[in-house]
Amino acid sequence: MAMEQPIISIKGLTYRYRGQKRNAIEHVSLDVMPGEFVAIMGASEAGKSTLAACINGLVPHFFRGKFSGEVRVCGKDTRTSRVAEMAEVAGMVFQDFEAQLFSTNVELEVAFGLENFNVPRDEIARRVDEALRFVGLENLKRRSPATLSGGQKQKLAIASVLAMYPKVLVMDEPTTDLDPISKAGVFEIANHLRQRDDLTLLVVEHETEEVLEAQKILLLDEGKPIRYAPAHEVLRDVDLLEQHGVMPLGVTKYFHRMGGNSDTPLTINDGIQRFREEQWQLSDSVYQSLQQQDRTRELRYGAPLIRCENLQFAYPNGTQALKGIDLEIRRGEMVAIVGQNGSGKTTLVKHFNGLLMPTGGQIWVDGRTTREQGVFELGHKVGYVFQNPDHQIFSNTVYDEVAFTLRLRKVDEKTIRQAVTEALEAVGLAGYENADPFSLTKSGRQRVAVASVLAAKPEILILDEPTTGLDYNEQRSMMNLVRRLNENGSTIIFVTHHMWVVAEYAHRVYVMKDGQIYLQGTAREVFSHDQELVDAYLRPPMHVTFANRLGKTLLTVDELIACTETTSRE
Repeated sequence: MAMEQPIISIKGLTYRYRGQKRNAIEHVSLDVMPGEFVAIMGASEAGKSTLAACINGLVPHFFRGKFSGEVRVCGKDTRTSRVAEMAEVAGMVFQDFEAQLFSTNVELEVAFGLENFNVPRDEIARRVDEALRFVGLENLKRRSPATLSGGQKQKLAIASVLAMYPKVLVMDEPTTDLDPISKAGVFEIANHLRQRDDLTLLVVEHETEEVLEAQKILLLDEGKPIRYAPAHEVLRDVDLLEQHGVMPLGVTKYFHRMGGNSDTPLTINDGIQRFREEQWQLSDSVYQSLQQQDRTRELRYGAPLIRCENLQFAYPNGTQALKGIDLEIRRGEMVAIVGQNGSGKTTLVKHFNGLLMPTGGQIWVDGRTTREQGVFELGHKVGYVFQNPDHQIFSNTVYDEVAFTLRLRKVDEKTIRQAVTEALEAVGLAGYENADPFSLTKSGRQRVAVASVLAAKPEILILDEPTTGLDYNEQRSMMNLVRRLNENGSTIIFVTHHMWVVAEYAHRVYVMKDGQIYLQGTAREVFSHDQELVDAYLRPPMHVTFANRLGKTLLTVDELIACTETTSRE
């Protein structure tokens, strides 16, 4: 009986982009069998997206550089096959999925590739219906892609590739900008796809919770393959994942640090069972002490800095984005504003610095309405770091970028030099003064954007999605910086989809849903409401849900460990 042949075979693949000093991919060899689901993981700059682009021939045909080794997909050599040929067997959903969408309605978007491949019209209609039904967009055929939510656009990008009937589907970080439930929806589709034994799935992903269903994981670091093994083996190797910039599963990390063996639980249910088998319990006294720490911290906040009263906002097209917001943010707080895509988070925080003005209700910043102050005066008090640092950066050097606002305010150069030096030290970029900001990584550019706001010494710092596009180590580094700024007196407001960041760093949380405040309280209070969070399209971190199931809301793995009473301690 003949052995089944790999559908993807990579041998000694090394690739370097033109003009780069190091290889993006180095000595990668792996076989993927038909029908497998393989996750590609690693820190930023690990080579994940480059490897994905090698599978459908974009490397070496579209991106120029030095290529050696061999990549074969369905028997086709990517070096000698045209990209159009490869597209028939290897479909790709890009990280920037919106760049894939350009048709005037959903139906035409899915039909576009089929028309290019001269598929008969009746077959196109059948495949369009099938693909849209598969991703749950069958009722939106006539909608313009521009009017869809982030999650719907992502599903449309997947449908347009699925309709081509590729043998291999590659998804490059398909859920980076999505809320947790939309993200789960995309991976639900991925899992359904896996049931089709004619489809092989490769997914580039940062989040370990999303790849629990994968059969294998390839872990990359600086282009080199670190491990290619069954997913459950890689996910249990907590130290290896952390060492290479990947956040381990919360429950797995907890049991690992509690002295777990090779059979460490990977899921909440398995974790609960193991916890009970070990006859452990959560300490009431330690938990009460954590609650007391929360209360003590609340007593240290100052007077209200931002106050909204029945705040309403409608965009010129009539969309009512905010529907009567009442909230109060006090001096010294660290506040997270969360919610699904389109819930109104960014619209709300843009009112705090006057980028938007209310169409109803009122907002006060430091005792005066934003209308009275205007955007220029508010800019002295409220610093705003945009979601995409590239929308904020424009200078030729890091120094000039950070100095820009102060020069605009006609501050003397000696004061500017001191402020720039302090700001760059705060974000860990001392010594980069003469670097071109655009030569830095996404994390580096994010830090430049933060430094340029910090140099102006605002009382309030707003960060819109400060962790998007960063790997686990970069996310933690960014949020540790933000926490230090808060400890030094800044009032911090951040918007994020990363629930572990909210649990670990936020003091107070406002959950938005459909333009209203749906849930609010301390981080511990908000995360105790598992079901309400799911109703708001959010999902608590794995270790928080695990602790809730055991009767106490614990926000970090460290808190969970501190609260655990084991029989060995008695």
